[in-house]
Amino acid sequence: MEAGNHTEVSEFLLLGLSEDPELQPLLFGVFLSMYLVTVLGNLLIILAISSDSHLHTPMYFFLSNLSFVDICFISTTTPKMLVNIQEQSTDISYVGCLTQVCFFTIFAGMDNCLLTVMAYDRFVAICHPLHYMVIMNPRLCGLLVLTSWFIILSVSLTDILLMMRLTFCLGTEIPHFFCELVQVLKVACSDTLINNIFLYVATALLCVFPLTGIIFSYSQIVSSIMRMSSTGGKYKAFSTCGSHLSAVTLFYGTGLGVYFSSAVTHSSQRSSIASVMYTVVTPMLNPFIYSLRNKDVKGALGSLLS
Repeated sequence: MEAGNHTEVSEFLLLGLSEDPELQPLLFGVFLSMYLVTVLGNLLIILAISSDSHLHTPMYFFLSNLSFVDICFISTTTPKMLVNIQEQSTDISYVGCLTQVCFFTIFAGMDNCLLTVMAYDRFVAICHPLHYMVIMNPRLCGLLVLTSWFIILSVSLTDILLMMRLTFCLGTEIPHFFCELVQVLKVACSDTLINNIFLYVATALLCVFPLTGIIFSYSQIVSSIMRMSSTGGKYKAFSTCGSHLSAVTLFYGTGLGVYFSSAVTHSSQRSSIASVMYTVVTPMLNPFIYSLRNKDVKGALGSLLS
C-alpha cells in the first residue's frame, strides 16, 4: 500500500473490553455511572474553589486546573465507548481515532505536568514557608500552567503529524476500547520507526522528567519535615501534601500497572481492563481524595451546596 493511500481507510474497529453481548448492558451502566460521577465531582471542586475567596491560593488554583483536565481526560475515551456499546458497534472513524489519540496525549500529559507543579508548590510551602507567597505569585503560577500547555500541545501536534504519514490496512482492528497511541502504532501497515523513537522521547519528556521532579520535591519535603522538632508541626506539614501524594500514587501506580501488565501478558483484553484504572478510575477518585482529606474544600463544598 502506498504512503499516500492511508486516507482510503475511513474507519477502524475498536474491540472494546468484552465481546459478550450479555455483558454490554452491565458495562454501559457501570461506565456511564463512573463518567457522571467524575464529571460532577470535578465540576463541584472547580465551582467550590472559584466561589470561595479563601481558596484563591496557588494550591487550589492548580487543583482546579487538575479537575478541569480530569473532566476532559475521561471525556476523551468514555463517551465514544458508551456510544459504541449502546449502538452495538465497534467503529471509529480515521479522523476520530487520530483526534482521540491527540486529546488523550494532551490531557494525560497535562495530568503529569500539573501533578509535578503541585509537588513543587508543596515543596516551596514546606521548605520555604516564609517566602511562599513571594515565590508562588500569580504570575509564576499562570506561567507554569501555560508552559505545561505549550509543551503538551507541541508534543501532541508532532505525534499527529507523524501518525498522518502512516498507512493502515482496511478492516484494521485495535485491541482496545479507545485509540491508544501504542496500540495504533502496532496495527500500522507501514514502518513506525520514527514514531517509536519520538514516542520514547515524548515518554521521557512527559512522564520520566515530571516523575523525577515529583520524587526530588518529596525527598526535600521529607528531609525538611524530619528536621522539625515539633510532632504537631510534622503532622501538619505532612497532612498538607497527603492528598497530593495519594493522587500521585494513584496516577503513576495505575499507569505503571498498565505498562507492566502489557509487558508481562500478551492478552490485549487484560491490558484494556488495566487501562480502565488510569483512564476512568483515577479521574473519578481525585475529587474524593482532595475533598475528603481537606477541611477547606469540604467547607467550600458545603457552602456551595447549601
